Amino acid sequence: MPAGHGVRSRTRDLFVRPFRKKGYIPLTTYLRTYKIGGYVDVKVNGAVHKGMPHKFYHGRTGRVWNVTKRAIGVEINKQVGNRIIRKRIHVRLEHVIPSRCAEEFRLRKIKNDELKREAKARGDVVSTRRQPEGPKPGFMVEGATLETVTPIPYDVVNDLKGGY
Repeated sequence: MPAGHGVRSRTRDLFVRPFRKKGYIPLTTYLRTYKIGGYVDVKVNGAVHKGMPHKFYHGRTGRVWNVTKRAIGVEINKQVGNRIIRKRIHVRLEHVIPSRCAEEFRLRKIKNDELKREAKARGDVVSTRRQPEGPKPGFMVEGATLETVTPIPYDVVNDLKGGY
């Protein structure tokens, strides 16, 4: 028989609940507040069949564009052929978690504000731009001795005497 190509085909390991995470769903999942414009990761919970997104969206990060009573609308980029389409899907709360993709940016913003405040107090100007990491500095290897290795000439007569 040919392989099935249904909506949940090839998801045996994809939608399985993690080790020691089976059973009841924590209340935090339902009590979280999502705001429009925030980033979320789609992480399908195999225990809840309602509002489950397609397997393609599992593990993707998107932006919230709509918040309803039991679900949130997520905008996710999807490559179709040679173009990227912005797809809008509604996903139930059990299948999303807040994303940490913008966390580094937020921390950098706080640090930059602090640096600017300190520089202003000193009457100085500080650059908060990120600089690309340059090439590693060169160095000389000390104490290494140079040894020239030459191959031993091949001797057919001695090789045949050894034999098998």
